[in-house]
Amino acid sequence: MKKVYVLVLFFSISLSAQLQWRPLTSIVEDVDTSRFDDVFFLNENLGWAANGAHAGIYKTTDGGATWTTQVTEQSLGGNYYFRNVEFLNENIGFVGTLNGVFLKTIDGGDNWTVVSNFPTNPQAICGLDAVGTSTVYGCGAYFSPAYIIKSSDSGTTWEYIDMSAYATALVEILFVDENIGYASGSTSTGAVVLKTLDGGSTWSAVYNSTIAGEYVWKLQILQSNPNVIFGSVESVEPFQGKLIKSTDNGLNWVSKEVPDYLIQGVGFLTENHGFMGGYHTNILETFDGGDTWNDIGVGLYLNRIFIVNNNLAYGAGATVYKFSDTTLNTKNFVEKSITPLKALILPNPVKDKLNVAIEFKESDHLVIDLYDAAGHRLKELQKDNIKNGGTKTYSFDFPYGAGVYFLDIHTNMIRQSLKFVKQ
Repeated sequence: MKKVYVLVLFFSISLSAQLQWRPLTSIVEDVDTSRFDDVFFLNENLGWAANGAHAGIYKTTDGGATWTTQVTEQSLGGNYYFRNVEFLNENIGFVGTLNGVFLKTIDGGDNWTVVSNFPTNPQAICGLDAVGTSTVYGCGAYFSPAYIIKSSDSGTTWEYIDMSAYATALVEILFVDENIGYASGSTSTGAVVLKTLDGGSTWSAVYNSTIAGEYVWKLQILQSNPNVIFGSVESVEPFQGKLIKSTDNGLNWVSKEVPDYLIQGVGFLTENHGFMGGYHTNILETFDGGDTWNDIGVGLYLNRIFIVNNNLAYGAGATVYKFSDTTLNTKNFVEKSITPLKALILPNPVKDKLNVAIEFKESDHLVIDLYDAAGHRLKELQKDNIKNGGTKTYSFDFPYGAGVYFLDIHTNMIRQSLKFVKQ
């Protein structure tokens, strides 16, 4: 089992104005340093952040200098995981959760109501995109099934689009305008990017990987050139994560490896200068379009990079991060790694039965996949909806030959591998 280290980074106030990433300690003061899954800004100053496991929505009107807590799972009276936040304008906004609940506000986040008028209630919303003046798209779920929700009237009415013909799971959706857009996630054979030209009525696959268990986790359309699209590919051991890029509206793609297999966040300022992040690394920066990467020393567990303009961006991870030339109060900020799942395979080596015990802190979702030593997925062993914290034990027949194998364990906040041996 891998050892887990706590990374402690101390940041001092920069005396010179230069573009750099810094953590926003103003939001950490009000919440435990669990993962922030999303951040969204309407302009340089007005934005919202969503904390996942602690299910909190936070609003800033001064570019992250101060934050106001708007909603928590306690105020909703339930146990939720907030995956994303998106606003059409300064009043109308939406929050997607992984617990079958979808939220809407019409007063800038002061009050939230549960949306219940879906033809089919979505189990989870993993991606959201508001486009134009009244159109909103959402997609889910990373643990399957694959579907899209759409509203053309600012969230008053919704349609549910079954996407099982195109993907097994969807985690991101992004539109150029009300009709042209992309959705991404996974199929049974690898990561996928889908494209529509008619507002989601029909779709075609424009990118496929060939490694089962991979996802195209996030997408970005370059602000200065909408023909250029970036994607982050979250992979599985022993493969590396990838940056994928298209310069022709998704017709053709190039793929470049990134030094972490659990890559999620992606955001580029220009075609060559950009950032990525994930589970096991700080924010990575490239100046050559992804040929080489530098670890900037800050930005753990990045799930989202939100580009405002070439001089301003925000990131969501272990906390909320800001890329700017503004001096920020980040002195003595302590960034800690998120505790992995306590998961054990007993006994190890395995004989005829594979037994795994997993300790959950709270309600969760679980996907367990089996891989051989070369990284080929052999089987999806288990999907489970974890309703309460505690330890659960799973037992599987194991009719495979002697050798080394891996279990890939994927939950709402953590993805990790366990290595074991079959005698």
